[in-house]
This record gives sequence, C-alpha cells and structure tokens, in this order.
Amino acid sequence: MKKRFRFLEHTADAYIEAYGASLEEAFENAAAAMTDVMTELEKVEAKTEESFVVEAQDEPALLYSWLEELLLEFELKDKLYSRFEVSCIEETSEGFRLRAKAWGEKYDPERHLSKVGIKAATYHQMEILKEPKSVTLRFILDI
Repeated sequence: MKKRFRFLEHTADAYIEAYGASLEEAFENAAAAMTDVMTELEKVEAKTEESFVVEAQDEPALLYSWLEELLLEFELKDKLYSRFEVSCIEETSEGFRLRAKAWGEKYDPERHLSKVGIKAATYHQMEILKEPKSVTLRFILDI
C-alpha cells in the first residue's frame, strides 16, 4: 500500500504532508489525515455517503475550505468520515470548485477513540507542490 500521508514535526499543532498522483487524490488524503488526527481512521465505518461542493478563490483557500467543511460536519452534526472521493477540482470564473463525496458515520465515543481536538485548519506554512506525476500538500491543523 502506498503512503497517503505522514505527520511532520511541529511544536504545538498537527503538521501534515499528504500525497497524491493528482490534486484530487492529495485532497482526499489530506481529509483522511485530518480524521486520523481526531480518531483512529480505520475505526470509522463508511456507512453513509455525503456530497460536498466547496468553492474558493485559489487552491490554498480551496484546501482550507475543504478541511473546514469537514470539521464543521463533525462539530455541528457529529459526523466522521473515513473514505473520500474528490471527483473534480476545476477552475471557475470566481476561482476554484471542488466536488466530492465522503463516507462515514456518526461519532460514537464508545468506538471512536478521541485523540486530539482540532480547532481549525490554517494557512500557516501551507504548501501545494505539484510535480508532473505527483502532488504534495503541507498544512497545519490548529489543535
């Protein structure tokens, strides 16, 4: 199995590097890494499907907005997701749009060990590195 993400050294927050063969795959793996910061990713069952459309002025803002959208789902609806499919990231006249689906379930404190609470995604040290056959995202989650 190829590596999807890793945690980088940071003094106070969660610093993540997520990988993908495409920007879409890297965004999927960034979302999986965020869930893994909160709880054990493999214990979140893909029971229900949700659709998402996220828009932002540029790619870093799109990554920020995507992660914040998933955090809001947890904060407001107690939803955790373990599987992500970003079907497209497209440039629009206003900026960028992401269309995605996520599969998960309602948070269950009996089964979902609470690791760390995430306050927010941040722009601090955010990077989107594009190579011909790979994309690497680096971002910090405020915990």
